[in-house]
Amino acid sequence: MDVAMARTFLEVVKTGSFVNAAANLHITQTAVSARIRVLEEQLERPLFIRNKAGARLTPAGEHFLRFATTIVQAWERGRSAVALPAGKETVVTLGAELSLWNPLLKHWLLWMHRECPEIAVQTRIAGADDLMDRVQDGSLDVAVLYAAPRRLGVVAELLFEEKLVLVRTTRTGRELTPEDHVRIDWGEEFAERYQAAFPEQQSPVMSISYGPLALDYILVVGGSGYFREGFVRPWLEDGSLEIVPDSPEFSYSAYAVHSTKADEGVMARIRTGLRAAAALTL
Repeated sequence: MDVAMARTFLEVVKTGSFVNAAANLHITQTAVSARIRVLEEQLERPLFIRNKAGARLTPAGEHFLRFATTIVQAWERGRSAVALPAGKETVVTLGAELSLWNPLLKHWLLWMHRECPEIAVQTRIAGADDLMDRVQDGSLDVAVLYAAPRRLGVVAELLFEEKLVLVRTTRTGRELTPEDHVRIDWGEEFAERYQAAFPEQQSPVMSISYGPLALDYILVVGGSGYFREGFVRPWLEDGSLEIVPDSPEFSYSAYAVHSTKADEGVMARIRTGLRAAAALTL
């Protein structure tokens, strides 16, 4: 069967809509409908119940879901195997959120180079939703990310637990005010917990989505913000920053996410390397 049809089926399942699937796949809704129609004709069963609210799986569609996932994953692994560099046994594809590349994934890459020279490595930096999509469709073996939303056919293994702590600069020469607090985007769960802990906090003057950029900013102008404790440890140790006494701390765990169909031999090596990298990171 056509892999494009399997991808289209999975995109409709993920988005719950032919319209949204078409937008994500950059094709017309007519093309999506045509692919699903051909697929249903080949399987001799309707796969979706369509209504104004979108599309949901029929019992036949539920049964076909795991096979569609396997088809796409097998294609991706086959494509990688064909393009395998000379002298390599297999290829590992791994993606991570931007904030996890330094130092965690840097340590992992060095570990793979040293301990698994027979494996070719492909990497990708992207947002959590994109990474999860790629794990589901088989174009990534593993994604490393902080928030691991539940998805069909996907396993999230705890990689390490970290804390978000409230820190402030110490070398400003002036007293810090609430307006000096920088709001950093650590995801919806953190935003909800932060709001519960600081219900009277006014809207921030400065909001920055990327932690390292926020740190660079407050180190120059002075201020405070929530950061990963491991990341700011060097500045805590040299006295540039200090943890705000009696401030709430929030859990911020990282996960290794992979398909339930992932090759266990490959996963074992990736997992060992990630745990070794995490031990060096924390």
